[in-house]
Amino acid sequence: MSVEDFVVNAELRADEGKGASRRLRRDGKVPAVIYGGEKAPQTISLDHNSMLQHVGHEAFYSHILNVNVAGKAESAILKDIQWHPHKPTIMHMDFQRVDAKSKIKVAVPVHFIGEDVAPGCKAGGVATHQMNSIEVTCLAKALPEYLEADVSALGLGESLHLSQLKLPKGVEIVELTHGEGHDLPVVTIVASRGAVSDGAAEGEGEPAAE
Repeated sequence: MSVEDFVVNAELRADEGKGASRRLRRDGKVPAVIYGGEKAPQTISLDHNSMLQHVGHEAFYSHILNVNVAGKAESAILKDIQWHPHKPTIMHMDFQRVDAKSKIKVAVPVHFIGEDVAPGCKAGGVATHQMNSIEVTCLAKALPEYLEADVSALGLGESLHLSQLKLPKGVEIVELTHGEGHDLPVVTIVASRGAVSDGAAEGEGEPAAE
């Protein structure tokens, strides 16, 4: 997995509230907060254009970030991002501090491979993705950039479940820790409409069973 360093430069802000946040946004800033660890939460502001560039990278959501708060570097993960409902504008961001000894929970993206060779797809089926991200728990150093879902062996009507994913050492899927009944499907190969129509057409004109 490729590793890319993300540096988030932040400024401390004293003013809080909706009015202060609106002023920040007018000045091209993003209001944000960083919390967790042994330190108190801090309200910060970020450069909006820089953040837009960062969030354009899938890895930004599942990487340990270097958050530079008033000249002091802190390790953190992105926990939440709020967007304007109609514009490509970031309204607010939440960051959680991490350390080497504590486990963290992060939603990491799923990369699907093998669809081009899967028997079910070759038979006219379509791979339907039930999950595009999966929440995992691990130490910060073990955080994967993504998880792979290999569907190359699936036939029509078959699914790949959470328990069948290959996980890096030290990584657990949160859903599976909840016990029986939580081994959910990640991807299923279903018959496409074209394949179903062809099958129905082939059956037309056959004598009904007595």
